[in-house]
Amino acid sequence: MIKLPEYMGPLAFGVKMGLIVPGMDIVQTIFDQLVYCHRDGLLENGDIICITESVVARAQNNYVTTADVAKEIREKLHLSPGGKLGLVFPIASRNRFALVLRGLALAVPRGEVIVQLSFPYDEVGNQVIDPDFARSLGRDLLTMEDLAGREFPHPVTGIDYIRLYHEIISEAGAVPRIVLCNDPLRILDYRPDAVIAADIHSRARTRAIISALHPRCITLDEICNSGAAYSEWGLLGSNISAGEKIKLAPRDGPKIVGDLQRLVQEKLGVQVEVMIYGDGAYRDPTTGIYELADPQPTIAATAGLNRYREGIKYKYLADYYYLEKGKTVAEIEKLLQEQKQNPLDDGSKEAREGTTPRRMEDVVASLADLVSGSSDAGTPLVVVKGF
Repeated sequence: MIKLPEYMGPLAFGVKMGLIVPGMDIVQTIFDQLVYCHRDGLLENGDIICITESVVARAQNNYVTTADVAKEIREKLHLSPGGKLGLVFPIASRNRFALVLRGLALAVPRGEVIVQLSFPYDEVGNQVIDPDFARSLGRDLLTMEDLAGREFPHPVTGIDYIRLYHEIISEAGAVPRIVLCNDPLRILDYRPDAVIAADIHSRARTRAIISALHPRCITLDEICNSGAAYSEWGLLGSNISAGEKIKLAPRDGPKIVGDLQRLVQEKLGVQVEVMIYGDGAYRDPTTGIYELADPQPTIAATAGLNRYREGIKYKYLADYYYLEKGKTVAEIEKLLQEQKQNPLDDGSKEAREGTTPRRMEDVVASLADLVSGSSDAGTPLVVVKGF
């Protein structure tokens, strides 16, 4: 067994795997790869096994079609083909929402779809409209008439999401109406038959506000959350796939991580924690985009990760002992080591000065997402050590 030397801190590495296709046993497939890690001394007690959500969902064949979405929407919201559907605060994304929008629009092929976008940015920081132009108008609601003759390409992707969403609705046969406003209640001005609160992290609040005045309002996690293919997250965390297919987030996540944890313990004698992760909770400092388009960084995790990661503030204590108390380097190192072993109770406030407790799940999932990188890296499995 390879042991990390004392001078090393946390370590994370990606594990390359072959192609994972629908019908595979994802638990056994991941375990088989961990056998190699164990053989080579790369797996030990306390390690965290991180599996990207995309390969889990693919192995589960967890796909729905746009027609499936349209049928469910009509039934759940009692919409006729000529009905009027309102969507509030969807994100601006080809991968995450464009195909979902097509499915929703297909529910009312002879009706109308009103999309209310937040502006100038969506929920995760994608620019919908030039902020300087929006500010110059000085209005809290902008219509297509206000934006006529202008294009608003995304500064990174180059996609004009207002135009794209308009085209998607039109191609489905419905009449598109796109407005920009940050007040969720303004959607009711257009008298929709039903409303979908399409935001991710603020969906419960948005739905509560609208539901107080409209009897038919649901969120994306209430769509495709049961049936032959489903996810407990519904359409949240879904991705575009081939043709008219939408890949949902994995289902039965707690069972998968629990089964893998038990298999590693029984067959290899190693106690690990396991998680299925999605987008890391990372805000790009250059683009300002908050990468978390999934409902949360961790789709499922074993119980040992359900806690906060916190510790003493080394920088503060080093300065305190050296500058204020005149301690030597050796004395400070001894004091820091002793302090590290003490429980962090209410009396440790000064030792923790400036630290921010963070959920282990969120930190590790974000680390795994950065390590695994894009899907073409071929490392959907990440092992985290020393956490």
